[in-house]
Amino acid sequence: MTALHRDQPRINGRLPGVRASAWLARDDRVMSPSYTRVYPLVVRRARGAMIEDLDGNRFLDFTAGIAVTAAGHCHPRVVAAIRKQAGRLIHMSGTDFYYTPQIRLAERLARLAPGPGAKRVFFTNSGAEAVEAAFKLARRHTGRLRALAFLNAFHGRTYGAMSLSGSKPMQRRGFAPLVPEIHHARFGDLESVRALLRSVCPPDELAAIFVEPIQGEGGYLVPPPEFLPGLRQICDEHGILLVLDEVQTGIGRTGRMFASEHWNVAGDIVCLAKGIANGLPLGAIIARDEVMDWPSGSHASTFGGNPVACAAALATLGLVERRYRANAVRRGGELREGLIAMAPRHSMIHEVRGLGLMIGVEIQADGSPAPALRDLVVDQAFQRGLLLLPCGPSTVRFSPPLCLTGRQVQTGLSLFEAALGAVEEGHANPASSVPSTFGNTTDESVDNACPADL
Repeated sequence: MTALHRDQPRINGRLPGVRASAWLARDDRVMSPSYTRVYPLVVRRARGAMIEDLDGNRFLDFTAGIAVTAAGHCHPRVVAAIRKQAGRLIHMSGTDFYYTPQIRLAERLARLAPGPGAKRVFFTNSGAEAVEAAFKLARRHTGRLRALAFLNAFHGRTYGAMSLSGSKPMQRRGFAPLVPEIHHARFGDLESVRALLRSVCPPDELAAIFVEPIQGEGGYLVPPPEFLPGLRQICDEHGILLVLDEVQTGIGRTGRMFASEHWNVAGDIVCLAKGIANGLPLGAIIARDEVMDWPSGSHASTFGGNPVACAAALATLGLVERRYRANAVRRGGELREGLIAMAPRHSMIHEVRGLGLMIGVEIQADGSPAPALRDLVVDQAFQRGLLLLPCGPSTVRFSPPLCLTGRQVQTGLSLFEAALGAVEEGHANPASSVPSTFGNTTDESVDNACPADL
């Protein structure tokens, strides 16, 4: 069979297949019900922008593991860096001891981060932890308690990050009380920010404004050109820190190493994760030297900046800087143009928006958001071998690996249009796409379908 990363999507039969169905049943008995599985994909292996499931079905991945595998799944240089480092040192907590991969990565990030002057880096395990660290640092540095974030924003699910988020009621329901003194303005609306500062949020008590340069979970929303520069000006006027959440937008996803560079804006603190280590758990905050002034012991992380994750990140950054950042611009342009071109043929496409390989397609019906239709389109794409994810009320998100090829762009466009057509023709029935064994497989079928080597 063709090498996985060079192959085309191919579906062997009904999805999920027998082996996948058996593992779905096992998952259903032991995994937390809080996980949000969009469709029944059980991954066996992946390479580049291609994924293979347990039944040999092959899929074109336009999710990159939720915008994580920037250099592509299992890139050989990243794999080699991981193997080499794992043979030398796997762990020696970087908040208590020293090791070279962590220092080298911090130096690299400090050089890459926009804005003049020296920078310092603190490493975490995830994006949510990066946001929590930024929140603590902002309060500690300014001596102020309040924070401002935006409606539709998503910053994570830990308490501080969840309190800053304004994306979905489900992410907050049942978890009150949240962190107090957090205000929310309308994304893209500077007057909304100013109104809060004039009324309920005194600027001299505001530690930081948290903002995604492009809203991710909120719907891949690109702000108007004056928005980020306007926030920078407001922060400078009132001594407020600007915290840029680049967890999803950073590391070349939009064609720049940091999305804020599109607006020539530098943050006082920048949060990173997702694509930084190409799949290994790693996050970071990069702050101006004078801002990262907290004393020894005030914040730490046992696993943040793990040497293996740092080695993966160094390899990933090199690949993105030298090659894939430019490829994101080229392939993102091709993908966006293709989606715009098909919009007149499909009335449910209301808008195509985004930068680089961070593109959202808004699905509407009769002038209103249509989340059910959007979900049908995502499901039908899966049935045809294209992996997509939803975001916002009714947006399909396109966030493929940055190594995407021109052929894969065209394949993805064809499969997406076929999925749109199936929904428009009324042939999409989610209930019929999932076998009756899904989540209800007998123990005997599980044992027979789940050999120990899988």
